[in-house]
Amino acid sequence: MAYTWKKDRTLTRIRARLAEVKTVEIKEYVRDTNLNALPRDKAYRVDGVHIYVDLLNLDDMLATTAEESVTCHRRTLRFLNLHYRAVHRILAEVDAIEVDFHNQRLHAVITKPYGNEVGRVHRAIAIAQLIIDVLSRTGDEGDEIIPPAKVRVGVDTGVALAVRNGRRGHSEPLFLGIPANRAAKRAAGGTCAGIFLTNTARQVIGLPDVASEDKTRLTRAEVEDSQEDAALDVSADKVVRDWRKDLEANPISKFSFCGHTPPFSNLDLEALAPANSRRQKAISLYGDIDGFTNYVAKLVGNDESAKDIVRVLHVLRSEMDAVVTSDFGGRKVRFIGDCIHAVMAEGTAQTTVMEASVSSAILCAGGLRSSFKVALDELRNNDVDVDGLGLQIGFELGLLALTRLGLKGAMVRCAVGRCVLKSEAEQLRCNSLETAIGAEAQAWAGDAAKKIFGDTRKRAGLTYEIALAELQRGGDIVAMAAVASVASGSGLLSAAAVAASSDYRFPARSAAPSKPLGFA
Repeated sequence: MAYTWKKDRTLTRIRARLAEVKTVEIKEYVRDTNLNALPRDKAYRVDGVHIYVDLLNLDDMLATTAEESVTCHRRTLRFLNLHYRAVHRILAEVDAIEVDFHNQRLHAVITKPYGNEVGRVHRAIAIAQLIIDVLSRTGDEGDEIIPPAKVRVGVDTGVALAVRNGRRGHSEPLFLGIPANRAAKRAAGGTCAGIFLTNTARQVIGLPDVASEDKTRLTRAEVEDSQEDAALDVSADKVVRDWRKDLEANPISKFSFCGHTPPFSNLDLEALAPANSRRQKAISLYGDIDGFTNYVAKLVGNDESAKDIVRVLHVLRSEMDAVVTSDFGGRKVRFIGDCIHAVMAEGTAQTTVMEASVSSAILCAGGLRSSFKVALDELRNNDVDVDGLGLQIGFELGLLALTRLGLKGAMVRCAVGRCVLKSEAEQLRCNSLETAIGAEAQAWAGDAAKKIFGDTRKRAGLTYEIALAELQRGGDIVAMAAVASVASGSGLLSAAAVAASSDYRFPARSAAPSKPLGFA
C-alpha cells in the first residue's frame, strides 16, 4: 500500500493524546503499591535499585550458522525462552519488580527493604549473582544444543518515575530516570561478564569510587558480602530444580514459522507463540527519544514539573506508535523505555519486495521525525517543557523472527535477527537530528534512496516532506505511488506491486556466502 504522512492527521492525534493527560497526579511510592494498575494520568516517584541484565552471547547464537537460517533463529529463540523463564521465576521468588524483557536485556527494580537503601543495594547484588548462577546452568542438551548464558549486570540506585508503558492490552510498568539509564549503560558497557555498579551505588554500600565503572566488576569477596547481608531465602539449586520441573510440565513447543502478508499493522502479536511464529525478510526500525534521561532528571524532583514528563512521554510514545502502525502499516514490537522498536515490509508472506520496503521505511522514518516536531510544537503551545529532546532513528533490512516467549499469562513479545541488532546499532550512531540506514538496506535501496544517505549512511533533518520530495525527484516508485494516492484520495495504490519488478535483482554488494567471525 502507498502510505503517507499528513500534518493535520498528526495534529488531531496529538491533541487527543494531550487531552488524556491534561490532569496528571504524581504520588510517592508506598509499600506494595500495585504499579500494574496505573492509569495513564498517574505516576509514582519510586526510590529503588535498578538492575539491567544483558545476555552477552545473543550475537553468538545468531551466528551459529553461516547463513541466517531457520535453525539459527530456532536456537536463538529457545535460548532466550529458556533463560527468560528462569529469570522470571527468580524475580517472583525474591519479590522484585520485573519491568521489561526485551530480547537479550532484562530490567528489574528492587524496592525492598523499604527505607533502607544500603539493604536494597546489597539485595540487588545478591539477586544479580543469583541470576548469573542460575543462567550458568539453564542451557539445554536436547535436539537443539543451547549454551548457558553469559551474563553482565549493571546496577544503580536512586529515584525514578514509574508510569505505564504501552497501550491496547500490552502494557507494563516503565521507570524513567537516571538510575534506570545508568544501570542500562553499565550492562551495555562492555563484553566482560559480571556485576558492574555505578559509583553512586558503590558509595551507598561503602565501596570506593572507581575510575571506570564499565571496567570494574565486583570481586567475589564483595559479592559474598552482599549475599551475606541480603540473606536471600532462595538458592540457585532450588531455582534450577523448580525450573526443570516446570519445563517437564510445560515444555517449550518447537518454534514453527510462517510468513505474514504485509502490512504488519494487521498482525496480532498477542496471538503469537512458539508454534505460531513469523519469519521473513523485513525492516527493523528503532526510534529513540534523545535527551530524555537528562530531561527526566531535570524535572522529576518537583511535582508540577514531573507532570510534564508524563505528558511528554504519553504524547510522543503514542504518536510514534501511530505513525508506524496507522500511517505506514508497520507494527510496534514494543517500547523499551523511551525507544520504539518496530517492523515493517512490502510484498507478500513469501516474497519481500526489498527496494519498496526500504523506500517505505525511509518515508516512515521521515514521518516519525515530522510528527516529533509537530508534537514538540504542540506541547510547547500548551506550556509543557520539552527543551533538550531530539529523535535518533536507525533501520536495517534482513531476516527476522517474531514470536512471544514465556508461559501463558506472562508472555513477552520478541523479535530476533541480525538485522534487529544492526538496526539498534544504526540508531545508536545517530545524534538527536539524524536518521541512519543499515548497510543491507542501503544495498537494496534504489538510486534515489542511496543518494539521500550518501556514503555515511546518515542524514540529518530527514523529515517526511524532504524524504518524499527527494525520492520522488529520483523517480522512486513508492514515493510516486504515495503522491498519487494523495492526489486520488483513495490511498489504495499498491506501492509494492508497482515496484515488484525492480526488486528481482541482486543487491549492490557481494552476494557470496559469508562466514561470521569465530565460525568455520
